[in-house]
Amino acid sequence: MGIIGNIIWLIFGGLATAIEYFTSGLLLCATIIGIPFGIQAFKLGMMALWPFGTRVENKSQSMGCLSTLMNIVWLLIGGIWIWLTHIFFGLLLFITIIGIPFARQHFKMAGLALTPFGRELVPVD
Repeated sequence: MGIIGNIIWLIFGGLATAIEYFTSGLLLCATIIGIPFGIQAFKLGMMALWPFGTRVENKSQSMGCLSTLMNIVWLLIGGIWIWLTHIFFGLLLFITIIGIPFARQHFKMAGLALTPFGRELVPVD
């Protein structure tokens, strides 16, 4: 299901979403202050590019209070809107039986979009 799901995901919007995340990541990295946020946008872009077969885990070495502070800034600047978008599309896809696996990927991306600092993408065995 992983490879077929990823191909269907890419055809029906995953590639466009990944390009948007990568573009915003490049724009954020153009400023020194935006580099940490740009890296998180790249993380979301990688998840949008290949969501099946990837899971999100907390990093073993946490950044501590800096991670919490950066997540709060991320949430206030735009993370809540990204989260709401993924929740909306997840609920929309959850209506049909065929859309349930894709809805689950949107919910996984919503969790990462809400608090990306201190998390990492790990391939599923």
